[in-house]
Amino acid sequence: MEKILSNKIAIVTASSKGIGLASAIKLAKHGAKVYMAARNEESIKQQIIENPDLNLNFVYFDATNKESIKSMIKTVFEKEKKIDILVNNYGGSNPILDKTILDTNYEDYLNTIDLNLSSVFIASQELCKYMTNKQLPATIVNISTIGSVVPDISRIGYTSSKAAINSLTQNIATQMGIYNIRCNAILPGLIHTDAVKQNLNEKFIKTFKSFTPLKQDGMADDIANAVLYFASDMSKYVTGQLLEVSGGFGKVSPLISLINTKN
Repeated sequence: MEKILSNKIAIVTASSKGIGLASAIKLAKHGAKVYMAARNEESIKQQIIENPDLNLNFVYFDATNKESIKSMIKTVFEKEKKIDILVNNYGGSNPILDKTILDTNYEDYLNTIDLNLSSVFIASQELCKYMTNKQLPATIVNISTIGSVVPDISRIGYTSSKAAINSLTQNIATQMGIYNIRCNAILPGLIHTDAVKQNLNEKFIKTFKSFTPLKQDGMADDIANAVLYFASDMSKYVTGQLLEVSGGFGKVSPLISLINTKN
């Protein structure tokens, strides 16, 4: 395997499982020294043990604590003197509290937006401060959702926060381009992860697939491949982009749900 990320330093937030874990492993396999940012050190240690040939490391990260986000960037920068790649993967909401506009409390709505947006904003801001001061290039990859561009029947806080992340992504790209800091976002569709299995019922998943031309859910590795693209020089002339990795969800006529077999 070509080490296209040799000598690169990367941080992946919320990387103990799912998309974050797949992304961390993918970057490390291609040569990066990866700091897996999470609260649970034991889960990261287990990944380090299971992948002895990869340069995986733990750094503490708590999305609910804004000082923790700053400390994460500071800790890695002081050790490595640079951060080439930042993958802002953290995001979520409480399905009991985050519903439609009729059923969602305003304070809960704001809390969801603050939690999801602040980790991306603060981590990106701190990285930009350090890297512009050293006049070093970097790339930021934000994990959004297809629900940020295709209206949802629920999760109004989560999708609003991700739409804000899309805008933040393009603003960072515009403002930091002069410093050779790129910023792009990935918009996953239905991805086969533990979080999806826990929060979405079978009826929802089946319906979602019926509106997806590829007729299947994606895997975490599909998103990790997109992360690798944005993290590497393969995308050195790409910034401010919102890449949908969704099997085509939301781009077709509702009649697609009637297609069950190949012509």
